[in-house]
Amino acid sequence: MAVGEASFPAMPAIEGIRLGTAMAGIKAAGRRDLVVIELPEATTLAAAFTRNAFCAAPVHVARRHLETEKPRYLLINTGNANAGTGEQGMHDADKSCQALGELTGVAAQSVLPFSTGVIGEPLPVKRLCDALPEALAALSADGWQTAAEGILTTDTRAKGATARLEIGGQTVTINGIAKGSGMIKPDMATMLSFVFTDAAIDDARLQVLLRHAVDDSFNCITVDSDTSTNDACTLAATGRGARIDTDEHESRFAAALTEVLVELAQAIIRDAEGATKFVTLEVEGAATRQEALDVAFTVAHSPLVKTALYASDANWGRILAAVGRAPVPDLDVSRIAIDLGEVALVERGGRAASYTEEAGSAVMAESEITIRIHLGRGDTAATVWTSDLSHDYVSINADYRS
Repeated sequence: MAVGEASFPAMPAIEGIRLGTAMAGIKAAGRRDLVVIELPEATTLAAAFTRNAFCAAPVHVARRHLETEKPRYLLINTGNANAGTGEQGMHDADKSCQALGELTGVAAQSVLPFSTGVIGEPLPVKRLCDALPEALAALSADGWQTAAEGILTTDTRAKGATARLEIGGQTVTINGIAKGSGMIKPDMATMLSFVFTDAAIDDARLQVLLRHAVDDSFNCITVDSDTSTNDACTLAATGRGARIDTDEHESRFAAALTEVLVELAQAIIRDAEGATKFVTLEVEGAATRQEALDVAFTVAHSPLVKTALYASDANWGRILAAVGRAPVPDLDVSRIAIDLGEVALVERGGRAASYTEEAGSAVMAESEITIRIHLGRGDTAATVWTSDLSHDYVSINADYRS
């Protein structure tokens, strides 16, 4: 069950972008599991992919295609990751791109494939290819929610975000959809995100914008510390709107883009497998951003902290212990302060004089919790978002292939 209320946003059409879905029966019959997204000619596209050494066949193929052709179609399947499938997996990813290219009259290299689902099983490429005409017939400029639903796996709800801003007297739109619920610790989980804008942005600038926005969003979330074989985030700019060609334009666009990606990243955590808590970890007073992230992720990945969060148990010693084992050299615990919401837990390395179990328990009982850690080493901060670890998380993953 997801944390907090959420409804899919009303997402405006972006000229030239059309989205269609189909039921290919890749893993199970009767559910939408194939998505095709059409891009207009001359679209520029930036991408961030998983750094997992066992990255999936579609990741290899998408990277290769981006080096040779302008993308015209994104082809996404769920139910099968096409990872750990060797040369056959590469062949299957190529074959799916070729099939879509033949149906649409574009080069196979103009198709970027993406897959998510079970690792190590052959992609049922015939079923996928047979369903392509259905997906193409369904292409629509208003197909955002259906597409967002079509890329889900263990997610319980579709995830979308949108932002609009004025650039040079023109309205610029940014729309994004994402999926992800478990195997989430992106390093660019199982997560996929596809973001689109009508702005005109050159390739180099677009890649920088995406990299910075991903670092402040998807690379700041974790459910279970597992980085997927299939992570990908793309940003497509159709070029039919305002041109982003000054520092001021870039700064404003970057802020709106980061807002969209943070909303999507937080939606993944709110819908984490078995989650009952949405947790914000704010680390302040660090010497470097990496140091702040190391502390935040050490706490976020602690099974003892996560199970205490699930139990609403104000066992603050688990947080203190996790901070203490973070890979931070020469950590002076006497300078550390930790707050749970507005309740002081730790001051000068020990239990805060004002702390009471009742106050701590009241915060832990909430569904949205902020843990603030001050290191007293500098003036740099970082924020990470995570979830708790519940019985349902274990059940979902124990039963995943059944």
